[in-house]
Amino acid sequence: MPQSEGSNPAIEASERAFRDLKASIAAKHSFVLEAGAGAGKTYSLVHVLRSLVEEHKIDFPRSGRKIACITFTNVAKDEIEARTDRNPIIYCDTIHGFCWSIIGPYQSQMREIIPTFPVWSEKLAEAQRSVPAKIEYSFGYRALHDDSLSLGHDDVLPLTVSLMKHSKFRNIFSQRYPIVLIDEYQDTNAEWVDNIKSFFLGEASAPLFGFFGDHWQKIYEGGCGKIEHPNLVTIGKQANFRSVQTIVDCLNRMRPELPQFAQNPKSVGDVRIFHTNAWHATRRQGAHWGGDLPEDLSRAALDRVERKLSETGWDFSPTETKILMLTHRAIAAEQGYSSLPSVFQFNESFTKKENKLIGFLVDALEPACDAFVQKKYGEMFAALGSKLPPLRSRADKRAWSESMDELTELRKTGTVGDVVAHLRSKQRPRLPDAVEQLELELDKSGTLPEGEISRNTTELRGLHQVPYAEIMALRAYHAGFSPFETNHGVKGAEFENVLVVVGRGWSRYNFGEMLEWAGPRGMIPAKSQNKFEQNRNLFYVACSRPKIRLAILFTQLLSPAALSTVQLWFSAQNVIPLPQS
Repeated sequence: MPQSEGSNPAIEASERAFRDLKASIAAKHSFVLEAGAGAGKTYSLVHVLRSLVEEHKIDFPRSGRKIACITFTNVAKDEIEARTDRNPIIYCDTIHGFCWSIIGPYQSQMREIIPTFPVWSEKLAEAQRSVPAKIEYSFGYRALHDDSLSLGHDDVLPLTVSLMKHSKFRNIFSQRYPIVLIDEYQDTNAEWVDNIKSFFLGEASAPLFGFFGDHWQKIYEGGCGKIEHPNLVTIGKQANFRSVQTIVDCLNRMRPELPQFAQNPKSVGDVRIFHTNAWHATRRQGAHWGGDLPEDLSRAALDRVERKLSETGWDFSPTETKILMLTHRAIAAEQGYSSLPSVFQFNESFTKKENKLIGFLVDALEPACDAFVQKKYGEMFAALGSKLPPLRSRADKRAWSESMDELTELRKTGTVGDVVAHLRSKQRPRLPDAVEQLELELDKSGTLPEGEISRNTTELRGLHQVPYAEIMALRAYHAGFSPFETNHGVKGAEFENVLVVVGRGWSRYNFGEMLEWAGPRGMIPAKSQNKFEQNRNLFYVACSRPKIRLAILFTQLLSPAALSTVQLWFSAQNVIPLPQS
């Protein structure tokens, strides 16, 4: 598309997208805004919200209706509320908070549904009682009290999905929220989105739905990914406000169906791709590691690339350059968690936090402890996924403070088992139900013969012996070198320079295979479509983070077909065989 001298193509593309959004809203057509990396998706969402507030500032307050804005994280919720001046006709919340706002009044209906959930059926049977009259959702932990039942986080969406099947519920939903905008739609619960498609889209009295996101940036399990429906208008936002033209050109070759325009078509950056195909080494074997360099040579290759880039002006200070690892970093001893690989059969248990206790400690307890030390108590409870509990007296506050003080010291000197014992004893904070259940199974395992103890229980026993300091080191690893795995990680972030290290180590990821399938002659096996998209999306997210300089190091062997795709996406002159010596 020809551009005039001094024009800003990214702004022009953004304005075109906003005009299309306005037209769709005016026609009462639900829509999907597909906004590629760096397109300014949140800006568009806020822009639409402000426009809708101006349009409905009189009629919505009179009728008690609101615009719903569903976010993926509390951080996103806070940002959107701040940027819309917390206007009272906007109800902004995470999907769990939003769903509770609409199902909370349906107490009798929930009392009928809850016993059909296996976990609650078991709890009720053990207590020999029925569902209490009052159902609440506050801290996200399942609990059965004398006069009430507290829902867990995992109960809220299934209850909402069940209630959506009833037309009366859907009618009240539509009257209360005639407009529903969903941020990061690709990561929204798949079953919930399927019900929106089945029961609302195309119905005359249904709300107007707006889905904002990018299905190429779905990198978590459970999300719906790409959303298509005959009654959805798809609008592509063809802007990139992040990267220079040199990098945008690569992204466009990678994703030609959504071409982007950089702010300055003449902006020049640096793209260099290094591979180790010529290295003489016995490469690793097996489903997890097959084709990768041995650990010491992977480290040597990374060191060599860092030196080469430094010689040409790269600044590797943390404020300027981000190193992203698209594989488990095998040098765990260097990172400070050398015991963990020997505890678990599969690396994913700790690299992807598939072990429930690891996930809780890294994603909830550690951020909560950091917030406590900084005296940010609201942030502490938010990290734990809870609202502020009732602190009715000084004794309540003192009990929390003493428990957290003890926990802070245990983290430095104790084992994982010491920390878990403290949490189970003090209940401030509590272990999630799923983790507590695992701990109960571990308690019972002491009386079982060795052959009857499950792998999960054996691994949990081993994890209890690990110094807790290794959990703190693992969290630092996730935050610094594998940030895709923590609370959206770098998915919305940007850095001056990015070095991506691509190798093996996770059974779910084989980027060489993905590159073979992505080439002009590649064919994706039908059963591998999800695996292909997982790999492609993570690769795309990594490559779209830099503003000026992008480098990629492949430590795994690339086949001729995979290397051909790399040369196509990044230009052959930028693909460099890394010398071994």
